[in-house]
Amino acid sequence: MTNPHDQDDDLLAAEYVLGLLDADDWRAAHERAALDGGFAARVRDWEIRLDGLNTDFPEMPAPDLLPQIEARLFPAPVQPPRGAGLWRWLGAGSMVAALAIGLAVLSPVLRAPQAPLLTAELVAEDRALVLAASFDGTQLRLQADGPEAGDGQDYELWVIGADGVPASLGLLRGGLFETQAALEAGQVLAVSLEPAGGSDTGLPTGPVLATAELRES
Repeated sequence: MTNPHDQDDDLLAAEYVLGLLDADDWRAAHERAALDGGFAARVRDWEIRLDGLNTDFPEMPAPDLLPQIEARLFPAPVQPPRGAGLWRWLGAGSMVAALAIGLAVLSPVLRAPQAPLLTAELVAEDRALVLAASFDGTQLRLQADGPEAGDGQDYELWVIGADGVPASLGLLRGGLFETQAALEAGQVLAVSLEPAGGSDTGLPTGPVLATAELRES
C-alpha cells in the first residue's frame, strides 16, 4: 500500500520544482531539500521528469521583447491640450495657498503639544464647601458648591508650590472662578476664609477651609 506521507512529499517536491509554492513554503521546501536526502532525491526526480518541457521554449527571448514590455509598463504621456498647463499651474497655486492657510491655523498646535489637564477637588472638613478645580495649561477654572462667605468676609484661593509659600490667586465670589495662571502638577490649592477684600499680608490670615493637590486627570 502506498504511504500517504510519501505521496505528500512527492506532491510537495513537484510543486517546488514547478514553482507553485508561495514564498514561505518554497523557502521551507528549499531548506528541507538541503537537509533531507530522501526529499532531495524526489526533487531531482521531478527535475528530470519535467526537463523535457523546456525544449519547447526558445533559448533566448525575442530581441524586441524588452521594448514591448517597457511600452506596456511606461506608455508615452498624453500631451495635454493647449492651455491645460495654465489651469494646472493655477490649480497647483490654489493647493499651495490652501496648504499655507491650513498650516498657519494648525501651527500653534504643531509647535506646542497640548498640556495635560490638571484637576483637584477641595472639600471642607464638614463638606459644606466643595470646590472642583481644573487647569488646562493656561486657564484655571474653579466651580464652587456651598454657601457664600459671611458678611465682611471673602474666600481666598491660594497655590502652594515646592517652597511651601502660599501665593494668592484671587478671591472666590459667586459660584464660578476663572483666572489665567502658571500652575503644574504637584502644587497644592488651598482656600482660606479672610476679611472682606482678602488678606492684606500676602499670606492666609484666617482658617484654611480646604486643600487639594493638582494632579493629571
